[in-house]
Amino acid sequence: MARRQTRNPDWGFPRWRGYGAEREAVKVRLCDRHGCTLPGDCPAPKAPNSPERWWFCADHAGEYNRNWDYFAGLSAEEAAARAAEETRDASGFQQSKHYGWGGPGDGSRSRDEMRALDVLGLDSEDDFEAIKAAWRKLAKENHPDVKPGDAQAAERFQKIQAAYDVLKAAEDRRLAL
Repeated sequence: MARRQTRNPDWGFPRWRGYGAEREAVKVRLCDRHGCTLPGDCPAPKAPNSPERWWFCADHAGEYNRNWDYFAGLSAEEAAARAAEETRDASGFQQSKHYGWGGPGDGSRSRDEMRALDVLGLDSEDDFEAIKAAWRKLAKENHPDVKPGDAQAAERFQKIQAAYDVLKAAEDRRLAL
């Protein structure tokens, strides 16, 4: 007569069976989009300021968010008030905006490079030969040896040199790629 095992093999530590090897069925929430059979793991609000959620797959969540209008159903005054409130609540992050690595421009230059180009009086589409020529011209005009005792010229020379260093480092990085 064989004895039936009554003890669960998971007793004690360490577990004798691998984690994730449970026998119970895993409950999977399906995408709420009609006809979709993918798992719905991306929540989306059913209405503004509503706790109720739709659950979409990644593709349908992107489609839903593309058509989302944050200010739908608000008058112009209410929309302006909400935008001002959001700006006021997020104004604490303004003090850290200088840490941003991206900035204005054509997308190929950083904010520091754009500032350096402004110091040299150049546009964002100028190549490195134009940068080098502008740097040489301005450095010759403002060099402390050419204008001894002129504090403003010395300060301008330092700014020009720093701008060239930023642009030279950026060009070196581009060539290294």
